[in-house]
Amino acid sequence: MEMNEVDRERVPKHVAIIMDGNGRWAQRRHLPRIAGHKRGMNVVEDITVAASDLGVRVLTLYAFSTENWKRPTTEVKYLMSLPSLFFNKFVPNLIANNVQVRTIGDSSQLPVETQRAVERAQQDTAACDGMILNFALNYGSRAEITTAAQRIATEVQAGDLDPTAIDEQVLSEHLHTAFLGNEADPELLIRTSGEERLSNFLLWQLAYSELAFTDKLWPDFTPADFRAEIMAFQQRHRRFGGLNNK
Repeated sequence: MEMNEVDRERVPKHVAIIMDGNGRWAQRRHLPRIAGHKRGMNVVEDITVAASDLGVRVLTLYAFSTENWKRPTTEVKYLMSLPSLFFNKFVPNLIANNVQVRTIGDSSQLPVETQRAVERAQQDTAACDGMILNFALNYGSRAEITTAAQRIATEVQAGDLDPTAIDEQVLSEHLHTAFLGNEADPELLIRTSGEERLSNFLLWQLAYSELAFTDKLWPDFTPADFRAEIMAFQQRHRRFGGLNNK
């Protein structure tokens, strides 16, 4: 295998991405912030296909956080329109690539049309059994963990769960990512734009993930950049708190 090639036997099964820098990309070009989000949507298409082609099993994208409602109303309104624009254009390509759409987060707080667009995309790709394209929409990890704790407490109160039986597995099974089973925890997190923080994203699931931060703004992030991050991941030795390299 060439040094500049991805080892397909060691591709991370689950990759998560914090897609940061759309607004700055637009501002540097003296464009409205929504221009950056529009360009970023096209990058999602490119990276989805690249990840699927490499053999990634789950690609989780931080599309809209619980904190993003604080942004200007016009920007939030545009962000809420993106799922319709994205799926109307891209679902046929997702199906062609055998990619299934799923989501995590509190979708009940999204505008009705946004909810419908997401539901249609999930229904249209439900038969696909290749990579899962998992959008985090109105997602916040602290809210996710809080809700999980409330559900567990309710089960204990009802006598359906013994408090002594509560362990990491039980908590994981109450998180939004439970449907991903053994692939719920990302092996690799990528954040674009040079920021080095998690921003309330998958705090439980990222406990042992490899973290990669790139200065590239999301609209400039390319499939070649993605492959480079995968190759860098493959040079790391994951010990999970032990001494032996894995």
